[in-house]
Amino acid sequence: MTITATTPRPVSNTGLTVTALGVGTAPLGGLYTDVPRDQALEMLETAWSRGIRYFDTAPMYGMTRSEHLVGHMLREKTGSYVLSTKVGRLMTNSRVGRRLPPEPPKNPLDPGWHNGLPFREVFDYSYDAIMRSFDDSQQRLGLRRIDMLYVHDIGHVTHGEANAHHWKALTKGGGFRALQELKAAGDIAGFGLGVNEWQIIREALEETDLDCCMLAGRYSLLDRDAEETFLPLAQKREVALAIGGVYNSGILAAKKDGRRKFNYADAPRHIINKVEALRCVCDDYDVPLAAAAIRFPIRHPAVTCVVIGAKTPAQLQQNIDWFGEELPESIWSDLDDAVASAQLS
Repeated sequence: MTITATTPRPVSNTGLTVTALGVGTAPLGGLYTDVPRDQALEMLETAWSRGIRYFDTAPMYGMTRSEHLVGHMLREKTGSYVLSTKVGRLMTNSRVGRRLPPEPPKNPLDPGWHNGLPFREVFDYSYDAIMRSFDDSQQRLGLRRIDMLYVHDIGHVTHGEANAHHWKALTKGGGFRALQELKAAGDIAGFGLGVNEWQIIREALEETDLDCCMLAGRYSLLDRDAEETFLPLAQKREVALAIGGVYNSGILAAKKDGRRKFNYADAPRHIINKVEALRCVCDDYDVPLAAAAIRFPIRHPAVTCVVIGAKTPAQLQQNIDWFGEELPESIWSDLDDAVASAQLS
């Protein structure tokens, strides 16, 4: 069966069905550059008109701006769709009645927001914070229904030494219990983690059952780290995986000698060499490297969908076209060989 962008895909045992290609909305928060409101809404409308029915957002994206925009679009729709957002950050500026912790150290994976709203984030993964975050997101979205919740950026990469404190809040402090109660009450259909490191999902599976997880940047043409041990575990535990970051911050979609960002930073030489090796293979097959990058994850049986961000309708349409490219089966082994050779050089 050929998988297209609009192919329906079941999300484990939640009863939800997403399209094989979903829209991530971090760019609408002003990731790397300003995104005007009308342009953002036009991109979302384009996704809807092209049959995309999975939309992912988060309070962090533009310090709540993305949730406002996504809600504005979806409130006008009567057809079915799946919506996910995230918990773990509370947005505030108020100092009345509470003592705010000091600003956390700059997260190296957070490039900042060019037209975000005037709030600051407070990390909190406790029972009360998860419940409040869910309520706050409902109000920003203007929607009663949120289908899936991802625990956002729990893990050592984001929090460093503070992760033990946050992990305790999520486990002993009732964060997972809050998510279980929301699911049991029918307020959400499923929950999991939305992270950049697969190891923390493995740790979470020792604490609770997860329905769905979003993994960004760790299963791509450039980064196969999750393939050997984690993807088989997710498949065994029936955890639906939404794979984001398939272009690894854009380097796999950029033109030759274009922007070379990898994992939100300037790409090191060994990554650039690997990309050029992959590009040579794709050139031999006369297919865009970006088409191979966006198609790569969906080939694995543990992967339910690919989630991709876009700033403009044209970018969104380009992603849909790349996802729809018919690629010869032999290209994948040649790409594997190119990666292996680049690693040895």
